[in-house]
Amino acid sequence: MQLKDLYQKALQFEWLTAEEGVYLFEKAPMAELTHIANELRKQQVPHGKVTWQIDRNVNTTNVCIANCKFCNFYRIPGHPEAYITSIDEYKRKIEETLKYGGDQLLLQGGHHPDLGLSFYVDLFKQLKQLYPALRLHTLGPPEVAHITKLEKSTHIEVLAALKEAGMDSLPGAGAEILNDRVRRLISKGKCGAQEWLDVMRAAHKLNIASSATMMFGHVETVLERFEHLVDIRQVQSEKPEEHYGFTAFIPWTFQDVDTLLARIRGVHNMTTAEEYIRMIAMSRIMLPNIKNIQASWLTVGKQVAQLCLHAGANDFGSIMIEENVVSAAGAPHRFTYRSMQEAIREAGFEPQLRTQLYEFREIPASIVEQVINY
Repeated sequence: MQLKDLYQKALQFEWLTAEEGVYLFEKAPMAELTHIANELRKQQVPHGKVTWQIDRNVNTTNVCIANCKFCNFYRIPGHPEAYITSIDEYKRKIEETLKYGGDQLLLQGGHHPDLGLSFYVDLFKQLKQLYPALRLHTLGPPEVAHITKLEKSTHIEVLAALKEAGMDSLPGAGAEILNDRVRRLISKGKCGAQEWLDVMRAAHKLNIASSATMMFGHVETVLERFEHLVDIRQVQSEKPEEHYGFTAFIPWTFQDVDTLLARIRGVHNMTTAEEYIRMIAMSRIMLPNIKNIQASWLTVGKQVAQLCLHAGANDFGSIMIEENVVSAAGAPHRFTYRSMQEAIREAGFEPQLRTQLYEFREIPASIVEQVINY
């Protein structure tokens, strides 16, 4: 393999193999790699703005039987700290979210053994009746797979019922690394890689917009990261024409504080700033059919995320009025709607508020600055 030949393929939006991706990731000089990714960003996102969002991550429940080795958030059934969020609590949090300018709930929980399809259908319908304009970015492929097993149903049937009840889009949660060797080591209780991909295929058939993610920096090999990207790209290529498919790809780093992976297996996140920036650049290069690449400021911090905007990323994600899962494993970073825009401007770009579908929004005139509790 020659770098110049791979550069040419990338600049022509050709599909690189996983092995070619690994070669570029490991051999290309940083300046050349980020230059190519930045040129691709300019072509795919010609408006040149950096988009961002205001939403809130609310957890339906913290009860989960998946037993992921990187998660400090979940509680087993019957635990004294176990909960299912009440409608009154949703109302309080939604009212607060609207006050802060948010338009969406990212609504996720765990694999609760007793919460089947009717629970989520009833919940989504109730929330939509109370707040018709609120967008519900809900669950994730592992939760959909879990509900499907409880109901002895199919992914299509479960997703169709959830969509009819009020699901607006499907997050790319629970992807971790789409390789069953890795999944057996870190998230054995979740669906396998193929089922994750198949849930997304079903969502795309129903024109449920989705996102895709990758959590890296734990037990995976570099090749497994790039095979993950190839699988995501393939699913995107299969979506029906004019359907949303994956609206964005978000790679983020494993957070290891007090996790079982760190305490028992001795696995720590050793990802450097350069490695993360390289993965952002390679995400842009490997995924020519996904327009938006998001930098995970939550896990890598403001300065590294700003550099990613010059390495292929065009989106800064959400200010996350509330986030409990990744933060429980040590992610300390926070933004307000003002500091988010300031960070984007500092990096040399114009900030643009967006919806989940990457439609531009005006900042609400009545927006209130949230208070961050560190």
